[in-house]
Formats: sequence, C-alpha cells, structure tokens
Amino acid sequence: MKRAIVVGLGLLALGAAPAMADHHEYLDKLGDRINDRLDARGDRINDRLDAKGERIDERLDARGDRINDRLDARGDRINDRLDDLAEKAREEGRTKLADRLDRKGDRIESRLDRKGDRIEARLDRRGDRIDRRLDRVGHRRHLHDR
Repeated sequence: MKRAIVVGLGLLALGAAPAMADHHEYLDKLGDRINDRLDARGDRINDRLDAKGERIDERLDARGDRINDRLDARGDRINDRLDDLAEKAREEGRTKLADRLDRKGDRIESRLDRKGDRIEARLDRRGDRIDRRLDRVGHRRHLHDR
C-alpha cells in the first residue's frame, strides 16, 4: 500500500513538472515587474529627498549670505566712523591717536569677517549633515523596498 502511494505520487510529480515549470516562469516575470516597480519608486524617493536637500542648502546659503552681508555692512560703518575720527585726529596733529584708531578699525573689521566665516561654515556643516541624513533615509527606503 505504501509502495503504491509512493509510486502514484511520483508519477503525479513527474506529470506536474511541466506545468510547474510554466508557473515558475510566470512567477519570475512577476518578480521582475515587482522589482522594476520598486526600483522606480526608490528612484522617485531619492529624487524627492535630493530636491529637499537642495532646497534646504539654498535656504541655509541665503541665510549665511544675509548674515555675512549684515556683518560686512556693520564692519564698514564702524571702520568708516573710525577712519573719520582718525582723519580728524591727523588734522589736529595727533598721529599716534589716528594710527591707533586705524588699527582698531582694522581689528574690528577682521573680527567681524571671521565671525561671518564661522557662521557660514556652521550653516554649511548643518546643510551637509541634513544632506547626509536624507541620503541615508533614501538608501534605507531603497533597500527596504527591495
């Protein structure tokens, strides 16, 4: 009895093998279509995240430029005021005071320039950090969709 069942199942398996081959081909094509769709979805997500990162970078760059321009204008106003005072001191014959005022204006202006550079560098680092985070999110989603 057992032998008859085994032989019957064997014949059934041999008879069903061509039908199963067709089924596997269908599943392979289905898997390819699913993979293509998920790849396209991952590409769309990556493009969207890249665009978001670029918008954030542009916003941070504009902010850094505004801050830098404001600091430059402030430095120019201070330097102009000190230059005027130095010129007035030179007219009065006080050259040491004039030289000291010129040096003071130069120091203040260079300090404000360094401050602007630090702020801009900080904003650039922040933008880079956000870009890297968005890249990781896109990469994780792309791997998750597979």
